[in-house]
Amino acid sequence: MAVESSPRRRADAERNATAILDAGLECLLVDPQTSMTAIARAAGVSRVTLYSHFPTREILLEAALERSVAEAVHALDVEAGDAGPADETLARLMRSSWQVLDRNFSTFTAAAAALPPDVIRDRHDRILRPVRDLILRGQQEDAIRRDLSADWLVTVVYQLMHAAAGEVQAGRLTSAAAPDVLTATVLAALRTRGGQQ
Repeated sequence: MAVESSPRRRADAERNATAILDAGLECLLVDPQTSMTAIARAAGVSRVTLYSHFPTREILLEAALERSVAEAVHALDVEAGDAGPADETLARLMRSSWQVLDRNFSTFTAAAAALPPDVIRDRHDRILRPVRDLILRGQQEDAIRRDLSADWLVTVVYQLMHAAAGEVQAGRLTSAAAPDVLTATVLAALRTRGGQQ
């Protein structure tokens, strides 16, 4: 009997962990100081269940962050794998991945308040690796400026993404307009003067 119920318990545990991550992220995005009790309530689980999965707020945030990173990396890798010119691929990546990027940068904002800077930096680096690869390819194609280092240009893209997400959250830019605004700004900053407009 115990053997038969074990898969069910594992499935219940996975559902609980997912519900806690979902609720925790939603709560922390609204209020970074949300209590673990409030997160348990929002997830529909007991505090005992929450703490059995995530003993601390930091562990919960790191798990939510890791899930968001995996989602973002997958979305970026799919788009960055395009064989077209690097600057055009980068433009498509900015447009098509906006919703994922916007959602995940919000996760980073919530996590940055509680997690060590090296953890945040490592996750940023993983997300931005496809962008860096595109920039390096674009520099080789002479479509992306070479007077500035690829690392600096990645930082520019990263900061522009954060700026776009911040403007959307502040209500000064709509989420529908953000992909085009972000893409135009990124391309203006990165393309060579002879690059396509």
